Amino acid sequence: MTAGGRVLAVSATGPDLNAALMSAYQGIEMVWFEGMQFRRDIGRTGSAYAQAGVDIAAGNRATELMKASVRSTYNRAVLSETGAFGGLYDAAGLKAMAAPVLVATTDGVGTKTMVAGRMNQWDTIGQDLVNHCVNDILVQGARPLFFLDYVASSKLDPQQVAAVVEGIARACRGVGCALLGGETAEMPGVYQPGELDLAGTMVGAVERGLLIDGSRIRAGDVVLALPSNGLHTNGFSLARMALRNLDWDAPQPELGGQSIGGALLAVHRAYLSQFDALITVGVDVRGMAHITGGGVYDNIPRILPTGTAVTIQRGTWPEPAIFGLIARHSGATPHELFHAFNMGIGMAVIVPAQDVDAALAALPDDIYRVGVVTTGSRTVTVEGLYV
Repeated sequence: MTAGGRVLAVSATGPDLNAALMSAYQGIEMVWFEGMQFRRDIGRTGSAYAQAGVDIAAGNRATELMKASVRSTYNRAVLSETGAFGGLYDAAGLKAMAAPVLVATTDGVGTKTMVAGRMNQWDTIGQDLVNHCVNDILVQGARPLFFLDYVASSKLDPQQVAAVVEGIARACRGVGCALLGGETAEMPGVYQPGELDLAGTMVGAVERGLLIDGSRIRAGDVVLALPSNGLHTNGFSLARMALRNLDWDAPQPELGGQSIGGALLAVHRAYLSQFDALITVGVDVRGMAHITGGGVYDNIPRILPTGTAVTIQRGTWPEPAIFGLIARHSGATPHELFHAFNMGIGMAVIVPAQDVDAALAALPDDIYRVGVVTTGSRTVTVEGLYV
């Protein structure tokens, strides 16, 4: 009987190290008990794989450290355990939907990982990744079912990876999404030492009759903004360049006493609860645009039907102070800023004019009237750009 821990050692001899190891593993095959695990790295010092820069043991330790976080997101639909070759998700719940449509997205957090590295803070970028993907499927009205992550570096640091995955799990729990599985990879030569890459895939579902695709948007509709709290997950190459010579740890008066590092690592907001609040009061959401790479200029046109355009009035929503700091130190023009960053608009929501009051009442202090839909050729105009 065992309550866990290291409970048994199997030893063997042989004419050389590999032969002794194989003999020991044959002995292990004669032992089994519930929950049994064993290590394959003990005794194999200086293996060819290790000499090539890949530490299998580190990957195993990372997996062990993150298991509790992953399991904390499981619900009744999850049928597989951590470590399986593929994640199993029971889709029987979709039978309750009249015409279910699966919506999937894959994304990363870009060079925000380098900000995390500079600040040595790894518990937020996982949340960024999940929330970004939540918003990407939310624009079509979908709710998340499950998520898969991918973490890669030149050399795996188990504690670092576990912190990232705990952030992923925390965000998944926040939106009722299962962290179904993932992958860690150690690839020396592909990534620079000390760097980490992070990506993920989310799958959600929506009733076909409730799909939001922007096709019902008409001239005269109103553009509302759900505010961001900073860069979210885009524009960090420009931000890092502009702010590289400043002290990222010191409180900045321009940022209300927050540090640059803290402002840059502000967690990407998820807007699922705000969407629910709008739907609950009967707001007709005709289109939504998640403002990511390309800013308002590239993202809003993605949902506009032919013959329409959007005009936005700058100054009608709060712009986080970090954008002003970046502008001052980069020399970027306002037009460039609105093309690189969200500039405080995390999600654009387009509704008919008669639903504006209900939307504003449903989300006081968390939604702003910022523009209008006009006739045009699927473009965005920002008025007051240089004010």
